[in-house]
Amino acid sequence: MRCLTLADALKRKNINIRFVSRHLPPHLKELLRERSLEFIGLQKETMGVEINNLAHDKWLGISQEIDAKDTIQALSDRAWDWIIVDHYSLDARWEKALRTYAKNIFAIDDLADRKHDCDMLLDDNLLPEFETRYQNKVPAHCRLLLGPKYVPLRNEFLELRKKTNIRTGGVNRILISLGGIDKNNDTNWVIEALKNRKNRHFVIDVVVGAHNPNRKEIQENCRTHSLNCHVQTNQMASLMKDADLAFGAAGFTSYEFVAMKLPAILVPSSHIQIEFANEMEKKGVAYVAKKNKDTNTQAVSEEFYKVIDSIGMRASMSRLCGNVIDGGGCTRIVEELLHKRNNYEHLNK
Repeated sequence: MRCLTLADALKRKNINIRFVSRHLPPHLKELLRERSLEFIGLQKETMGVEINNLAHDKWLGISQEIDAKDTIQALSDRAWDWIIVDHYSLDARWEKALRTYAKNIFAIDDLADRKHDCDMLLDDNLLPEFETRYQNKVPAHCRLLLGPKYVPLRNEFLELRKKTNIRTGGVNRILISLGGIDKNNDTNWVIEALKNRKNRHFVIDVVVGAHNPNRKEIQENCRTHSLNCHVQTNQMASLMKDADLAFGAAGFTSYEFVAMKLPAILVPSSHIQIEFANEMEKKGVAYVAKKNKDTNTQAVSEEFYKVIDSIGMRASMSRLCGNVIDGGGCTRIVEELLHKRNNYEHLNK
């Protein structure tokens, strides 16, 4: 989705764009088709996982060498100013192989767990010492775009953000969005904690991805407790605008909550998400759920309702959101891309 956001912004500048992917799900292909964006799908491989000594090797499924050759073939009919690579299974080896097929390489990362051979790198995460995470991991000339200043928000959030007010009242509507896959089934965990509304008369919207392995169970749970269930919705910005409080995983959606001035209770599911969530809590824009395997549902429920009932806490979160994101991230990234491109063209005239 972050690549799609950049593509939308670049297309408005009349830039030619092509997406290349090996395992793109049908609903994402449809998003590209709707936008009339070029797409080349690489052949799916069945040879099993290749070991490239990276934490997420299995996500690629083959060697970086083969993937690079396939990508080069997919791009061979045109000269490219930039190759933008966003994949945890690819590192400097893949980027070096693509060097002669594009003027510049732009890597998008948020793990900082491997080396890159790139001219520009984006990591918009708010993490401890985020300014120094890529020391000795990128070339000396690499331009680093780091931190919330560069969050690439989708246009629908930018538009509705202008019409969104600080949340200063009670909770009438709650949004639960724990990620498209939600591998830990945190969605049902939150629903269980909130199902006894304690005479509150708020509406609850639950968002799940089409490929969530627990989707049917979640839908049934929503029916049982009279909750609104949205599967693979394209109305996230509107749902956030209408909500008074959100429950979310500590991923990119958290930035969308902040952009919409929406107080949030974050439920992190990995080490890096825990770090990110803690930084958001330090900034005063979110509350981190104290989840562990020994926490009983009653204790979780009381914790959640403490936030729901605290008008002052939620109003403070909402007010402070503007200190984290100003909405200009995508514009800044596009300006960097076009500036580098224009400089290259000037030098070669």
